[in-house]
Amino acid sequence: MDLAIRPFIFEDHEAVIALWQDCRLVVPQNDPVLDIRTKVRFQPDLFLVARLDGRLVGTIMAGYEGHRGWINYLAVAPDRRRQGIGNALMHAAEVKLQALGCPKINLQVRRTNTAVIAFYRAMGFREDDVISLGKRL
Repeated sequence: MDLAIRPFIFEDHEAVIALWQDCRLVVPQNDPVLDIRTKVRFQPDLFLVARLDGRLVGTIMAGYEGHRGWINYLAVAPDRRRQGIGNALMHAAEVKLQALGCPKINLQVRRTNTAVIAFYRAMGFREDDVISLGKRL
């Protein structure tokens, strides 16, 4: 498999949004265009895409604010799952976060997404004894 992982560039924009839609990551409260625009202004080197045979097949958005790292928009094309692409993207993000001094990564998964929870558990993630709270601004 000739997988290439690199930072997002503007030309990836449409393919990224289409992938997120295929992976059902686009929900009414998240505007993917705005999410991309915001990310490329803040730590754009932590927004990675995976390409295979000229096709965009994966994405990951990582962030680090000096205390914890966060993972968002880890997506792999449905027809390319279980081929190591998600693991490769996560590893690439972890390397970048570690280089920044990040001691821990957090992420959120909807409780109903049991397949993704199993994927993260297989990579060593464990459920923290916390409640995730959020507030839209």
